[in-house]
Amino acid sequence: MTSDTIENIRTEAGTARITWHRADRPRLVLALSHGAGGGIEARDLRALAAALPAHGVSVALVEQPWRVAGKKLAPAPKTLDTGWRGVWPALAASGPPVISGGRSAGARVACRTAAELGAHAVLALSFPLHPPGRAEKSRADELLGAGVPTLVVQGGNDPFGRPEEFPEAPEGTYDLIEVPYGDHGFAVPKRAEITQEQALELITEGVLEWAGPLG
Repeated sequence: MTSDTIENIRTEAGTARITWHRADRPRLVLALSHGAGGGIEARDLRALAAALPAHGVSVALVEQPWRVAGKKLAPAPKTLDTGWRGVWPALAASGPPVISGGRSAGARVACRTAAELGAHAVLALSFPLHPPGRAEKSRADELLGAGVPTLVVQGGNDPFGRPEEFPEAPEGTYDLIEVPYGDHGFAVPKRAEITQEQALELITEGVLEWAGPLG
């Protein structure tokens, strides 16, 4: 997979980086940030960046300033939000409506900032509903408070929150796609009834179907 352009953006949290995978005639932009334990090389982010541009959705993979600086530990949520706010003008300047998204910690950032930034929708990949083994420490309020159409894509065996643990909410609050057998990184065991490739196809096809009516 090749990227079209790389753009460095100065933010109040430091320099962030956008790797653009552009559609020829974009109708939407999907902005995706990484989690606290990895970067934009995550399998789900790479799969979406490879598949969506052919369907009119430009994908912008965003590296938070801490990651660009080579640090190993993510900063506090407030600092992550500051970094995301800092790249938003560059995302919005591309023209089409912007879907705010990310995986894990990046999904939380997208939910927390969607309303204030005017995001068209939110894509939450592997939303960390709670720390592993700590269901009482729920972060459901962040998800339910996004205020825009939201899609959660969650692994069936995600220790940060299995699909059945997600709260019921009024219709239209959020939709959820389960990736059977998937862990927090959407890895599926070899004994699973679906292959790793099929799991990623489930993600890309599900996101495309959900995004279709959005633009």
